[in-house]
Amino acid sequence: MAIKEPSDIAHTAVAAGVKKADLRWDKTLVGSFLAGAYIAFGGLVAIAVSSGLDPEIWGSLPTLFTGAAFTLGLVLVLIAGSHLLTGNMLLIPISAMQGRLTWGDILRNLTLVLIGNVIGAMFVAYFLAVQTGVIGHLGSDAGTSGAMTYDRLAGIAEAKGLHESNWQIFLRAVGCNWLVCLAVWVSLAADNVSGKILAIFFPIMAFVAMGFDHVVANMFFLPAAIFAGVPGLGWDDTLRNWLLAFLGNLVGAVVFVATSYWYMYLKEEPSHEEPREAT
Repeated sequence: MAIKEPSDIAHTAVAAGVKKADLRWDKTLVGSFLAGAYIAFGGLVAIAVSSGLDPEIWGSLPTLFTGAAFTLGLVLVLIAGSHLLTGNMLLIPISAMQGRLTWGDILRNLTLVLIGNVIGAMFVAYFLAVQTGVIGHLGSDAGTSGAMTYDRLAGIAEAKGLHESNWQIFLRAVGCNWLVCLAVWVSLAADNVSGKILAIFFPIMAFVAMGFDHVVANMFFLPAAIFAGVPGLGWDDTLRNWLLAFLGNLVGAVVFVATSYWYMYLKEEPSHEEPREAT
C-alpha cells in the first residue's frame, strides 16, 4: 500500500482545495447536500446501534459504539465524493495560505457548502429519521425500538442544546475538527479505499466517543430531536449551538491543522502544483 509522506500530503491537500474551490456553484451545492446527508446517516446509524443500552450494565461502551458507527459518515463523504464544511475548513484555507486561492474563494466555498450541508442533514433528520419511525417520538411505547432511539437521541440533543455552556461548545468544537481534519489529512496519505477507511476510523470514533461538537452532525441531531418532540429544545438552542460549533470547528481546522502543516511543509517551499487557471 502506497503511503504519502507528510510533505506530499500537504501538496495533495492544496490541490484538493483548489479543485473544490473551482467547482461550479451548482455542483458544489449538490455535493454539499450529499455530504450533509451522509453525516446524518452516520448519526442515525450511531443512534440505532447504541440505543437501549443501560449505562449501569454497559458503562461508557455505548459512546464507543456510537463513535464507531458514526465513522460511516466521513467514509461516505471522502470515498463516494462530496463536500463537507468541516473538511473544507482545512482544504480551502491551506490552499489560500499557499497563494492558490483568495479569501473571497474561501467565503464563497464555505457559504455554499454550509447551505448544502444544512439542507442535506435536515432532509435525513425529517424524512428518513423521524417520518420513517426509525427515531421514535415523545410518547413512544416503552420498550419499543422507537422509544429506545428517541431516548438516545434526546440524551444527545439535550446535552448539546441545553446543558453545554457556550465555552464548552466552542472548545468541544475545536477538539472535534482538529480530529476530523486529521482524519481527512491522514486519509490523503493512502491511495486505496481500505487505507482511507482505516485512516478515517480512529480520529472520528475518538471525537464522537468524547462528546465533541461537529457542526454538521449537530445539523442532524438537534433538528431531529425537535422534529421528534423532545421537550424544552428549541430552534434558538439549535442556532446557538451551530454558531459556536461552527466557530470552534473553524479554529480547530485552520489553526491546528491547516496553519500548522502549512508552516511545517509549505511555507518555505514554492507550490508544486501548476498555476491556477482563471475561472
